[in-house]
Amino acid sequence: MSSHIPTILVADLDAAYVDVAAKLVAERGFTVVPARGLAAARLALETHHFDAIVADLGLATSGGGDLLDEVRKRDLDVPVLLMTGEPVLHTAVLAVEEGAAAYLVKPLRRHSLFPALDRALRLGALSRLKREALELLGDHDHSVGDRGALKVRFERALETVAPAWQPVVDAEARRVIGYEALLRSQEPTLPNPGSVVAAAERLGRVLDVGRALRRRVAGEASLLPADAMIFINLHPRDLADPDLLDTGSPFGALAHRVVLEVTERATLDSVDDVKTHVSRLRGLGFRLAVDDLGAGYAGLNSVVQLEPEVVKLDLGLVRGLDHDATRRRVVGSMVELASRLGMQAVGEGVETAGESGALLELGCHWQQGFFFGRPGRAGAPARFG
Repeated sequence: MSSHIPTILVADLDAAYVDVAAKLVAERGFTVVPARGLAAARLALETHHFDAIVADLGLATSGGGDLLDEVRKRDLDVPVLLMTGEPVLHTAVLAVEEGAAAYLVKPLRRHSLFPALDRALRLGALSRLKREALELLGDHDHSVGDRGALKVRFERALETVAPAWQPVVDAEARRVIGYEALLRSQEPTLPNPGSVVAAAERLGRVLDVGRALRRRVAGEASLLPADAMIFINLHPRDLADPDLLDTGSPFGALAHRVVLEVTERATLDSVDDVKTHVSRLRGLGFRLAVDDLGAGYAGLNSVVQLEPEVVKLDLGLVRGLDHDATRRRVVGSMVELASRLGMQAVGEGVETAGESGALLELGCHWQQGFFFGRPGRAGAPARFG
């Protein structure tokens, strides 16, 4: 059996509560590091490794450099037990939202602290083992931790948001007509666009992601051919973002070149008065696209509400198109109907000459996929065959 003696940080603004909690933890047989106030707690975090933390709820979640943020910058797994002298519903909810391993009421008592602390230590050990297993398996996508850890990782992802540019081509004319700016970040625990967006949704930070990407796109636009369109994905909530309507912004100045893509996989129900927002965007020169057509919600709700100039056929329909009569029938009908509605169809996910050729035979000249180029630097040339 391990002889390791857990080290516990006890932090509170009130010295009396620090003393009481520290004595109880020491009585349990653990090593205690007491800290009164945020500055002392920060110093303790710099100089010690902790197996668990017992902290005042207000000190831990006060905002503006609070203790939980400091903890999660250093350790995703250490369990935090939050204590409060005001045991009301909203403090309990806040503790849960912040990922507390336990919610304790002051003054602390042995019968409540000891079981909670023992359980927290076991959870912390299990969390570290789970993370080690994920790293061995090379899976970073599920290793973010609790809400406090997620906030730290999301901020790091936001700082490194950048576009990876993939060419969109006219396969018949064999020329590049534009580039899609695909969301990328260098945060390993949020390794793909879906994980970044999911984190943003959980934290209520969706608009921050769109704004960060649009700033970077505007900064790199000069590296693209002057006549190239710029395709960029929007979260449905971005449609109502005032930042997108700012004609004085660098991105707003590109409006006449930009096609705003809204995926059919996402519902527009969370956005009030979609048509008004779309009308305003069009008035500034933006064009609209429905992305992943054929893979989202049943019906044509997104097409009806957005009235897009462009529809992008989901890669699941394009994959193996040259060997599948059913796919050819469906795609051919979609391309024909889009044309009748005045919409330009784009075939996504083209990986082979056969798929590209099948799309051309069905009248879909605009295409995108690895066959023409992987996402990379701005303005990279496309390959044709």
